[in-house]
Amino acid sequence: MSSTPSAESVLADAASPRRMRSDARQNLDSLLEAAKSVFAESGVDAPIRSIAARAGVGVGTLYRHFPLRSDLISAVFRREIDACVDAAPELEAAYPPGEALDRWIMRYTQFVAAKRGLAAALHSGDPAYEPLAEYFATHLAPTLERLLDAARASGDIVQQVDAAEFLAAVANLCHGGEPIEAEASGRTRRMVLLLLAGLRAPEDTLAAQAG
Repeated sequence: MSSTPSAESVLADAASPRRMRSDARQNLDSLLEAAKSVFAESGVDAPIRSIAARAGVGVGTLYRHFPLRSDLISAVFRREIDACVDAAPELEAAYPPGEALDRWIMRYTQFVAAKRGLAAALHSGDPAYEPLAEYFATHLAPTLERLLDAARASGDIVQQVDAAEFLAAVANLCHGGEPIEAEASGRTRRMVLLLLAGLRAPEDTLAAQAG
């Protein structure tokens, strides 16, 4: 029997690493989405086995990607930040600057809702989570700053506001309220919309109200 590999086997071997990379990426995405859901339902101390089961993978696969629980929690947090940042260009392309700003802020409230499930870990004082504050500041604040600048340049808003402070104000309004969805109504959504309306109010109007 010839030891020379067939053309079919050579092609299969060449494609195998690509399939493995694709499978690994799919497993990673499934794990992060499952962890986000399980953390929201049961907190960050939820059993690792329940996350693996939700993702449809073995516990060993989870630990290969995330040896420590803090690795998984940090990855979920970063993934949610990235998703929020990535939403901005699509909104900017599809809507006028003022509406893009409004829609992105509502998208940010979804991030705040997801972050509540991670709050116990993020505020635990564990040094593993210290880099996340900088990741938040260097990704979300510049994104909002760009949206604010565009809306101001177009005349859709008139107020000057610090992006980081505005993010904090929106988060404060969301705490204690129900999660925000695009079609949702309720107290939290109304308060966020009022905050956005304030960006459109002339300075003399705000001054009169403050006085």
